[in-house]
Amino acid sequence: MAHEHHMEHTTDNSMKYVCPECGMEYDKPGKCEMCHVPLVKAESHAMAEMPHDHTHHHEMMVEDFKKRFVISIIATLPIVLLTPMVQMLIGYSFSFPYDNYVLLALSAFVFFYCGWPFLKGAYEELSMKLPGMMTLIAVAITVAFIYSSTVVLGLKGELFFLELVTLIDIMLLGHWIEMRSVLGASKALEGLAKLLPSEAHLIKNKKAVNVSITELKLNDVVLVKPGEKIPVDGIVIDGESSVNESMLTGESKPLSKKKDDKVIGGSVNGEGSLYIKVSHTGEKSYIAQVIKLVKEAQESKSRSQDIADKAALWLTIISITVGFATLSAWLYYGKEFVFAIERMVTVMIITCPHALGLAVPLVVAVSTAISAKNGLLIRDRKAFETARKIDTIIFDKTGTLTKGEFGVTDIIADHGFSEKEVLHIAASIEAHSEHSLAKGILEKAESLKIKLSDIQKFKALPGKGVEGIVNYKKYQIVGQNYLKENKIIIKSRSILELSSKSQTLMYVISGTKIIGAIALADQIREESKEAIAELKAMGIKCMMITGDNKVVAESVAKELGLDDYFAEVLPDEKSKMVKKAQTGNKIVAMVGDGINDAPALAQADVGIAIGAGTDIAIESADIILTKSDPRDVVAIIGLAKATYRKMVQNLFWATGYNVIAIPLAAGVLYNQGLLLSPALGAALMSVSTVVVAINAKFLSIKK
Repeated sequence: MAHEHHMEHTTDNSMKYVCPECGMEYDKPGKCEMCHVPLVKAESHAMAEMPHDHTHHHEMMVEDFKKRFVISIIATLPIVLLTPMVQMLIGYSFSFPYDNYVLLALSAFVFFYCGWPFLKGAYEELSMKLPGMMTLIAVAITVAFIYSSTVVLGLKGELFFLELVTLIDIMLLGHWIEMRSVLGASKALEGLAKLLPSEAHLIKNKKAVNVSITELKLNDVVLVKPGEKIPVDGIVIDGESSVNESMLTGESKPLSKKKDDKVIGGSVNGEGSLYIKVSHTGEKSYIAQVIKLVKEAQESKSRSQDIADKAALWLTIISITVGFATLSAWLYYGKEFVFAIERMVTVMIITCPHALGLAVPLVVAVSTAISAKNGLLIRDRKAFETARKIDTIIFDKTGTLTKGEFGVTDIIADHGFSEKEVLHIAASIEAHSEHSLAKGILEKAESLKIKLSDIQKFKALPGKGVEGIVNYKKYQIVGQNYLKENKIIIKSRSILELSSKSQTLMYVISGTKIIGAIALADQIREESKEAIAELKAMGIKCMMITGDNKVVAESVAKELGLDDYFAEVLPDEKSKMVKKAQTGNKIVAMVGDGINDAPALAQADVGIAIGAGTDIAIESADIILTKSDPRDVVAIIGLAKATYRKMVQNLFWATGYNVIAIPLAAGVLYNQGLLLSPALGAALMSVSTVVVAINAKFLSIKK
């Protein structure tokens, strides 16, 4: 399972491991999933005791690889010009006294400075007994440098400085490309904190005083004006209003809030003023709890080795084993040491193909570019690679399968009024309202080309609705709370039936008579049904999670043909349900757009955010759909499968030639007059690199 390495953040440093590059903490040994370097024990690393900005560290590492790559390229140019093999191939001659020593000095600089990340990485890999790509590169460049240096100093043989520096160039480029592709390290926690306003109106001596929210204490009273964000979790002690909690709880419609009702910090106040008594601050607040969930889910992600690392491990073993076997064999058969050591060096250098460093990063870069052009942004490579194996997808409803916008679904008229008259009255009054439901009513009136009337004495009824005079008659457009408070009974059977199954019902009242009712619902995206059908045809189980009630959830699930749904679900329950769905080795994707989806997006094997959603959802996700089109979920799975195929093909081309090159380099056909020279080995590596590059360019997406 992808989440078998779940972390417990304890105070016992002896049980922790830390990345020496970015400072990310883990509870088990392995490699950092951000930096791909072995972890060290926290107690032996000073960084373990410091707070870390992981994104900042990762950005610094990307810049470091870029700088070393540029410097390495500059230093490589004179090395190329001074290399005898290159001069022979091009047909020119350029030499001066002690030119080999200049070649040695330049190569030493490239080896020690530009190759330092690989030497350091190899040391850390070996110290953790996890040899991989860094070890393979380090072995090849070290052998090439030491051997070539001894040749300059008098040993008979050929120089491998060109192979040394070009190998470092290619590997630096590959790592730079790879790290840039995963630089979208999550900023989710910062985004969550930004949900809260920086200041609050604290009531002191019956006056509102602006203070920082960090100064608020338990039982303080704050004033929240219309349209403002609620600064803290609390309880309403005075005032009435509608509050939009959709970004936090997933409830798509604004909720009526009055005295003794709970409110959540970060939600948006509607049309009325509220006086709120602080009930939770700091780590106990709702947002702090969501932050904790996001952090835990992110840290429990898989840290399995890349397929390139696996290839590198085997090539390292082959390189060392075959290299020393070659040396021993030739010495055993009586060949001079100079010949035997040259064969050994040739084997060990050729075993580390240049193309291996580009095999995966090039495909990643191409797939990232292709996906970006199609509105699919890849932030986490491992999760993207996992997308090809998805067998369950859980969709958030509001803003994902639906537009997050209310539209009129039904209109019922009573007491002699027609449906158009009811809509005309409601739209004329709602035209002056800022309520989110007003837009749906006005759009319906516009679609039916209903001309609105001028109204008098418009008034907002906080938490209940609006009222106004239309054609000399007073009407109210209200919700269920108004009916209860004024003891107005619904007598129409049609309206009663509609109220039992509708998501949101607005009643049009004249005096004490309900002259009509308008049902509104979150509008389902036209693309959703097509996306669900295609995913199910691929054998993927499609489910839905929503904060809405069961009636609404069932209606949407039925219309879209979903396999299952969960209603009235809070954010912490969403992440738990994703975790539950992952049992039995299931690969689960979560698709959402709101803050309430952040923990679930992070918990999922693949988190997919609808790009029109909030920054926090986007930063918590592995993949972002910028066009807010659910059909792009199908496209991203197809691209993931195509990308994996290209990776496997490239690894074959990058390492496959070793089947022929290594035996020839070792000299198995020496008696037949066939011996692979270092120059020919370098040429083969170059061909392999070109093939890998061309193959990556043929990657395409099917939509």
